[in-house]
Amino acid sequence: MKNILFYINTLENGGAERAICNTASYFAEHDWKVILLTSYRVEKEYTYSDKIQRVIIEQTRTNDSAVRRNLNRIKAIRKICKDYKIDIAVSFMREPNFRLVLATWGIKTKAVISVRNDPNREYSGTVGRVVGKILLPCADGAVFQTEDAKRWFPQKLQKKAKVIYNVVASKFFETTYCGEHDIITVGRISPQKNHTMLIKAFEKVHEKFPEERLVICGRTQTEMGIEELIKNLKLEDSVILLGQRDNVPEILSKAKLFVLSSDYEGMPNALMEAMAVGVPSVSTDCPCGGPKELFGKKLETLLTPVGNIDALADKMISLLENDKERENIGKELKQRAQLFRVDDVGQKWIDYIESLF
Repeated sequence: MKNILFYINTLENGGAERAICNTASYFAEHDWKVILLTSYRVEKEYTYSDKIQRVIIEQTRTNDSAVRRNLNRIKAIRKICKDYKIDIAVSFMREPNFRLVLATWGIKTKAVISVRNDPNREYSGTVGRVVGKILLPCADGAVFQTEDAKRWFPQKLQKKAKVIYNVVASKFFETTYCGEHDIITVGRISPQKNHTMLIKAFEKVHEKFPEERLVICGRTQTEMGIEELIKNLKLEDSVILLGQRDNVPEILSKAKLFVLSSDYEGMPNALMEAMAVGVPSVSTDCPCGGPKELFGKKLETLLTPVGNIDALADKMISLLENDKERENIGKELKQRAQLFRVDDVGQKWIDYIESLF
């Protein structure tokens, strides 16, 4: 039995955090000895298999300087890899990635990094490019979510890397789609998700379809000014801020349309979940190419340019006008979503990790 360690800063709500829990759980359920390591603990965390052993570097988040914090965490990771006789360690996201590569330098533990967002942003600036172009290629392997993300890195890393999509939970595939009403988006309200652009596009949709509502499901940050924008556009009765919800499959099942308006993404879980339910979907063609890969050539007309209000509004209007087209798109997206099933994605991870020994 091989010992594998998965490392990320926290298990707080987020796409990468959910993905690492799902991946680690799949290994644990398939007879691997799994350590799940985080830098510190937070109050609300994703769940994971009870066969996993949890290890935490800091019980509460340190207030040390960035240099001291990183040095201490690198030292701790190295000790944990030695103490638990870890054969291979997998890290998710920027800081855990460079820490793991440095922590495993010169010891028997193999290091696999996983890039979860657009590398142009995640590894921007001089320091970021040094990390991305020089340090990370020293890892023993890498998992990317898209081909575009993989191509950003040197050939040295590409040659030993694999593109693997995220897992979508079975409950989304098992949800019956009826598509009664509402345009839905799911995701925390943040600059990356560009809800401002979506609301402005919806204003144009609302002029043609005054009965339609835009429902935003995700954590609301008051500093984003979303409520004020909705009020200024006189859309208080038509734009609904649901906040974070646990019944997302049920919400998606009733949506006429799902829209992703992000400026950039890794592999957008919310879009993948909508596809698994069978919701007709529209997305910005955001880097690093996640929506483009998910839709494929046949459905690339569902993509609109990043930040283009008119193009997004026009695409939503076009689909709302054509019930049959929406129905066909929903069926095609659900079929493509079969690639995201737990067993398919989990086995790709295991096959790849085993290939590194």
